[in-house]
Amino acid sequence: MLIDWTAEFESWFDALEDRAGTDPDAGQVYRLVLRQLEYLAELTAAPSQDTVTLKRVRQSRTHTVWRLAHPYRPGVAVRTIVWFPDDIHAVIALFANNKAQMGDVFYSTVGTRADQAIDRYRRQVASETNEKNQEET
Repeated sequence: MLIDWTAEFESWFDALEDRAGTDPDAGQVYRLVLRQLEYLAELTAAPSQDTVTLKRVRQSRTHTVWRLAHPYRPGVAVRTIVWFPDDIHAVIALFANNKAQMGDVFYSTVGTRADQAIDRYRRQVASETNEKNQEET
C-alpha cells in the first residue's frame, strides 16, 4: 500500500518526531503511529471488512473512512483515520493524538472532520497536478 497524508498530519507528525527523543509520552505516541503506518504499508488492498486493527468509521457520510487502533496502553488512545481512494493508496486524513482525553467528542465529529480533510487533500492534489502539467507545457 502506498501511503500519503494531509498537510495537517505531516505538520503534526514532524513535530511529534522532534519531541519523541526527549518526551517519553511523545515517544510512545510516535512509536504507536509508526506501527500504524507499517500496518497500512503491509496491506495488499483496501479493506473490505473490519479487523481488530482497522475498523470502518460509521459516522462518515461522504467518504468511507477507516480508523486504525492499537493495543491498549493506559492513558493513551491514538486514532488515525484513513481513506482508501483505491486498492493501492491509503491517505491519512485525520488523527487524534490522544482520543482518551477527547472522549465521545472525537466520535461525534470524526466523520465530518474526515470528510472535510479529504476534500482539502483532493483539492491540494488537483492543484499540484495542474501546476505540474502547466510546467510541462
